[in-house]
Amino acid sequence: MSATDTPGTRLPVPGLAHLFDLTIELSAPHEGGDGAKGRHRIIPIVGGRVSGERVNGTILPIGADWQTVRPDAVAELDARYAFETDDGALVEIQNFGFRHGPQDVLAAVGRGEDVDPSSYYMRTKALFVTADPRYAWLNRIVAIGSGARLRSAVVLSMYEVL
Repeated sequence: MSATDTPGTRLPVPGLAHLFDLTIELSAPHEGGDGAKGRHRIIPIVGGRVSGERVNGTILPIGADWQTVRPDAVAELDARYAFETDDGALVEIQNFGFRHGPQDVLAAVGRGEDVDPSSYYMRTKALFVTADPRYAWLNRIVAIGSGARLRSAVVLSMYEVL
């Protein structure tokens, strides 16, 4: 039986609330070559900043984005990294998503050119892990992000799904 089978039952429509913005600093990619699922590369995360109303901190120089660029030119983004809040909590992030768009736009992104983020698709879903009770609420939310790739960084705006 589904919710639509139950008279008078209406499931809530999810909303979004801005969680924080991330500026994730990167070093040069390590190219892994072509594999069964596409071209592999690992892009080390070397720092950055988290800025928001409820969470602010520094991205630690640990972690990386393990990317696979599929034959259909979709980049699978699989990043794991961590940040320390300004008040000393450690928060781990696992962020998975996709980047795709017109070939000429993606080529410009790949060259590190400034590209309007609305001209391509870059969306992620994040999982947070922390043992700090002040931020335990992060362990139980669903978060999604919209992003852009810059020359040596990624910027993401993260949203809590309400």
